[in-house]
Formats: sequence, structure tokens, C-alpha cells
Amino acid sequence: MATRKVTYSLDEAAVELAEASARRAGLSTSAWLSRAARREAVRQGAGTVWGDAAGEAAADDADLAAAEDEVRASR
Repeated sequence: MATRKVTYSLDEAAVELAEASARRAGLSTSAWLSRAARREAVRQGAGTVWGDAAGEAAADDADLAAAEDEVRASR
């Protein structure tokens, strides 16, 4: 997937949460934020104007379930 370098401002707590979550997922913070933004946009219905919203939502649900399983297993 193509990427584009952009600048956004995040509050300190959001940065720390994103960095910690990315480390646990084995991703860069940028990749983790990209996935999180895409998942939230689809959840809120933005996917209805492009691509396969239902397929994107199902894939995101599967990713979320897998991540939750990993977190539970690490406790």
C-alpha cells in the first residue's frame, strides 16, 4: 500500500498509548496509527464511499479479535 508522509498533532496520552500498542503489536507507530485510523473510519461509516466497507469492517474485526487474544495471552 502506498504511503504519504503527513504531520498531525496528538495529545501526549494518545502518543504514549499508540507507541505502547504498536510495540505490543510488533508494528511501527506509523503502521499502527494507519491501521487504527482506517479501522475507526470504517467503523464510523467512511468506508461506504470507497471500496468494500463490509469486507474492510470484517477484516478489522478479525484483526481486533486477534489483538485482544494476544493481549489476554500475554497476561
